[in-house]
Amino acid sequence: MTVAADLLLRHFQTLVADNARWQGLIADDLLWELPYGPGIGDPARLAGRDEVMRHVTWFLGAVENFRFFDIQVQAFADPEAAVAEVKAEAVIKPTGRLYRQQYVVFLRAAGGKIASLREYFDPTRAAAAMGKPILPQAS
Repeated sequence: MTVAADLLLRHFQTLVADNARWQGLIADDLLWELPYGPGIGDPARLAGRDEVMRHVTWFLGAVENFRFFDIQVQAFADPEAAVAEVKAEAVIKPTGRLYRQQYVVFLRAAGGKIASLREYFDPTRAAAAMGKPILPQAS
């Protein structure tokens, strides 16, 4: 397993289940891109540990019984890059609704840490579970 593939697997294993351990995996200048985030009022990118942790803290407070499953990590020829397809489910605390999602996540590692994440998800599923409208995207 490459450095990036291992980090990506550990990202899924610890983000929710052991967030303190997850924080040790990320670079201080982590860039987390969420291209579909603006469709539900979330940012398109989080830059640096402080921004990432604000968003992750909000997320962890908004979900209950969150779990990732069917994790399929693929290493690239470049040992510092990997991609994964993963499913997740949780209950959204403010609405009590079930959240089911499929993600595709690209990871780039640097210095043995997660340097960047690019996460794709279906914003319509997130909006339905969170009781949020789908917002128009700027072109």
